[in-house]
Amino acid sequence: MADKDKIYIFDTTLRDGEQSPGASMNLQEKFRLARQLVKLRVDVIEAGFPVASKGDFDCVRNIADNLHGEIQVAGLARCNKKDIDVAWEALKNGDNPRIHTFLATSDIHLKHKLRMDRNQVLGLAVESVRYAASLTPNVEFSAEDASRSDLDFVCKVFTAVIAAGATTLNFPDTTGYALPDEFGRQIAYLMANIPNIDQAVLSVHCHNDLGLAVANSLAAVNAGARQVECTVNGLGERAGNTAMEELVMAIRTRGDLSPVRTDIDTCHIYPTSRQVSNITGMPVQPNKAIVGANAFAHESGIHQDGVLKERTTYEIMNPEDIGLHKGNIVLGKHSGRHALKDRLVSMGYKLNDDELNRVFDRFKALADVKKEMFDEDLEAIMLDEVFRITEAYELVTLGVMSGSRVMPTAGIRLKVNGEEVEASSLGIGPIDAVFRAIAQLTGTRSKLLFFSVNSITGGTDAQGEVMVRVEDNGRVVVGQGADPDIITAAAKSYLNALNRLAYLKNAENNSS
Repeated sequence: MADKDKIYIFDTTLRDGEQSPGASMNLQEKFRLARQLVKLRVDVIEAGFPVASKGDFDCVRNIADNLHGEIQVAGLARCNKKDIDVAWEALKNGDNPRIHTFLATSDIHLKHKLRMDRNQVLGLAVESVRYAASLTPNVEFSAEDASRSDLDFVCKVFTAVIAAGATTLNFPDTTGYALPDEFGRQIAYLMANIPNIDQAVLSVHCHNDLGLAVANSLAAVNAGARQVECTVNGLGERAGNTAMEELVMAIRTRGDLSPVRTDIDTCHIYPTSRQVSNITGMPVQPNKAIVGANAFAHESGIHQDGVLKERTTYEIMNPEDIGLHKGNIVLGKHSGRHALKDRLVSMGYKLNDDELNRVFDRFKALADVKKEMFDEDLEAIMLDEVFRITEAYELVTLGVMSGSRVMPTAGIRLKVNGEEVEASSLGIGPIDAVFRAIAQLTGTRSKLLFFSVNSITGGTDAQGEVMVRVEDNGRVVVGQGADPDIITAAAKSYLNALNRLAYLKNAENNSS
């Protein structure tokens, strides 16, 4: 029997979150993030959609095979035998595998997408859940587009799939259409009109098209839902999903209004957010609740005075509760390998000797030009030296000439599949010149969709973090690079995007 006061956190960053444009992750990146989600103590990790591709299948299987303990690993499957079989093949060696199968229930989906009537949908849902339940006792059924469905029909379907073996029922707001009061009433109606609801956990999965995903999820919790499907940083299709960190901290901070709780170790929220941002290349906007750079910043003199006198005058949360530790790390250009290793261990990183040597060399080079070193600087170094995918294109040297009376010119030397090549190019500006030279050497015909630059830390000597979104033949990827020199950071970000495109092309060729 489920704990009635506990809200189960179903994290779908690796599945729905990856569907953000350009946010694709490879096998190693997904596994690294899955291990971080275990530290965060989420209850369920939806690791992917195994039938979607060989890459997705391998990622789900790798996570299910190698994560042990109480964590549940889920794989998504449509309501058909092939999807369920492939999902089970990927999950079957896990300690707590969950098959998550789904089928639409709204009339608009039945008419235009499924071309089925309600009786056919009911029969297929029951048949699929019964088959999944013959493989594992842990089966979740989702009624796609449930918030726009006839509630009596949803109740009928949910009642039947519980009898067929479903232990979790998910009521998604697939299009982000619902308003909080409305969504809460829908959940309350389900709780009152599904006779065997006590045999399953009612879940919700809210999208953020109207900016209401967290509010709708909280309304559902207040009405009786006991699982929330969410993502780190609110990643996901279109405007994203319920942001895990916002939901969890709202429940924790306003415990005076509700007895519910989660088992999340909130001290891992900020490091997890940073890891998701680093892996996907999707930056967190500064004014993002909980994990944004400005979430605990106070500009107003009145606010600053109040916080200095008593933190709770303007801070409803302690930044340390989410793992955000202010202040500089006690490291500099005179620090040794042991001190660096200890700091990285405290940040959750365990490196072998070769990785530590590479990170240490970059750390010393950066410490020579920066007065102060921050955790974020170390994370940027880790991303470059340890967590980069295998690179077809690698920056060797870069030189740029630019100015108000000079035609911007870039000269660049790259390693392309291990061979050093060089080129120069003119451009409208220095970054344009660099990108043109890179395109010339790599032969890419990709299109730059988006470019942004941010400071990783404060100060004029801070590292710049550049993010680009690149499209090539329908594939969209995000690239990220960091360096004290913004133009070098831009070059790294563009090369990172091109390496991701090369990785995807190779993966597609190997699976065909």
